[in-house]
Amino acid sequence: MKTKKKVDIIIIGGGIAGMTAAIYAARANLKAVIIERHVCGGLVNSTYVIENFPSYVSINGMKLMEKVHEQVLHLGVDVEQVAEVEGLHLKGNQKTVETDECLYKAPVVILATGCDPIRLPHLDHCEQVHYCAICDGPAYKGKPVIVVGGGNSSFDETLYLLSLGIENISIVELLDRCMADQMTQDQVSTHNNIEVCVNTQVKDVILENGRLTSALLENTYTGVTRQIPVGGIFVFIGQKPNTEQFANIIELTEQGFILTDKEMQTNLPGVFAAGDVVEKRYRQIPTAMGDGAVAALAAGAYLRNMNNQAK
Repeated sequence: MKTKKKVDIIIIGGGIAGMTAAIYAARANLKAVIIERHVCGGLVNSTYVIENFPSYVSINGMKLMEKVHEQVLHLGVDVEQVAEVEGLHLKGNQKTVETDECLYKAPVVILATGCDPIRLPHLDHCEQVHYCAICDGPAYKGKPVIVVGGGNSSFDETLYLLSLGIENISIVELLDRCMADQMTQDQVSTHNNIEVCVNTQVKDVILENGRLTSALLENTYTGVTRQIPVGGIFVFIGQKPNTEQFANIIELTEQGFILTDKEMQTNLPGVFAAGDVVEKRYRQIPTAMGDGAVAALAAGAYLRNMNNQAK
């Protein structure tokens, strides 16, 4: 028998957007619960160093998320981690969200499910292809690696991998230029053991006894292919939204991001969204925090309006 719990706000997702929403909800004396399928912190947990967060010159992503999580718990928010959403009903005045242990009921749901890294399907058979440098980088000390992608994440993680003692790094970007900010690119350019290859893709990998030994890089402009020795490949080519469960319920873009109004409400009354899962131009830690704050404030106004109508 599953435990039944009635709360004011159910927050699906425990990243920075979801936790910020929980903080604002708790401070407004609203009973909130966070349901997180992994551990709280989301993608920020896998960021080695953050240098654009106000109040910190530099801070590790996991440490920052631990501080936010502590604040959430201090405010009395219920947090269910490593919990998959097995069922949900988002229409009507009372929404329900079901996990393997609990059945939650609330008039408001905030969707803060975030994004997952975009994978390279043609490399899925190779165990030495990774999507998190903090998680898997230490295993490649003294070995050459490839980093796929030319954005800020790719360049930031390259610098982190270098700090681990990686022998040399080849940054591979499919476009004709890298999109990382110039300051980060300048940092990378000071290291002689980092090569930046534009107009290039990882065509294939060569395995020996099941382990990666080299990769075939193809120049998409000239068609020339070359083979380089490599111990591991780290992929940072963007993110896809975690909205599969809402595809036939919530209005989404063609890419799967949630459409909201300026108060973060979706097409369903009482259902709000926040963070990277929302359709918007910029996806940064502070923008996700702003989404979470607005969603919680708007949710509070929605609940007050419901209560006034019920009188």
